[in-house]
Amino acid sequence: MASGTSVQARWEEHRRIFEGFLEGVEFSEDPRLSRLVEAMRYSMLGGGKRVRPTLCMEAAWVFGTDPLFVLPSAAAIELIHTYSLIHDDLPAMDDDDYRRGRPTTHRKYGEAMAILAGDAFFGEALTLITVHQEGTAEQVLEVVRELADSTGVNGMVGGQVIDMDHTGIGDGTDPETLHMIHSYKTGALIKSSARIGAILAGATADEQAAISEYASELGLCFQIVDDLLNATSTTDALGKSAGSDAEQGKATFVGIYGLEGAQRQADNSVGRALDALDTIDGDTSGLSQMALFVRHRAS
Repeated sequence: MASGTSVQARWEEHRRIFEGFLEGVEFSEDPRLSRLVEAMRYSMLGGGKRVRPTLCMEAAWVFGTDPLFVLPSAAAIELIHTYSLIHDDLPAMDDDDYRRGRPTTHRKYGEAMAILAGDAFFGEALTLITVHQEGTAEQVLEVVRELADSTGVNGMVGGQVIDMDHTGIGDGTDPETLHMIHSYKTGALIKSSARIGAILAGATADEQAAISEYASELGLCFQIVDDLLNATSTTDALGKSAGSDAEQGKATFVGIYGLEGAQRQADNSVGRALDALDTIDGDTSGLSQMALFVRHRAS
């Protein structure tokens, strides 16, 4: 088992390497597209925890593959995540003015450019995988399928739709629907991040199933903690509008279970994630640390 210091150093190295790779991603040198490229780079290089791409890199490491190998797919995942944030912040959606402590993309570049920047990220994500990701044809195809599934009707977008349909209902939402919203809206892409790293590392079906269970619970915990932070933190701490979920009448774990109940839900989710890791051979200390970080993060 790796020491806490070495595990933390590995995560920091993942993030450092990933940030350098992302900085080098180019979209176009055509000056007529410079405004679009500027909006895209503003959005994707604006900070963030990089949970999804570094999770992909760590999953590859767990199954014996150099994390650098999966960088194109890890970057594709982050582009999809960035597009989702841009669109979520739009006036027609969550109507947020700030993201990561800065004006949201539509506030800085206008709504039309924000929509188009988000649209462009989806295409560029597919280019990163199909053009730049090494691996067998079967692996690359499986990565594309995994990413598409997690972002479509039965994934991120579907979860967003159900979330919108229940905005205004708030704590009148039943627990089963609440869990469905967030297993789709937030959890699906986090789950795919781990699975993509495992797929490219050649993990077996059983290993992929185990890391899927882990990442599903990780994604659920991530959303529960988001709800807790939105309910209890200041805007400065969050880097976006605090208390906005309650103001909009959104379905949240705090609204359904209360603060203490939501805390218990998060603890239970982390426990199930750690249990799933017990079935994986090899050093999963980094994944354990990620679960604990997600549970106890402050922003």
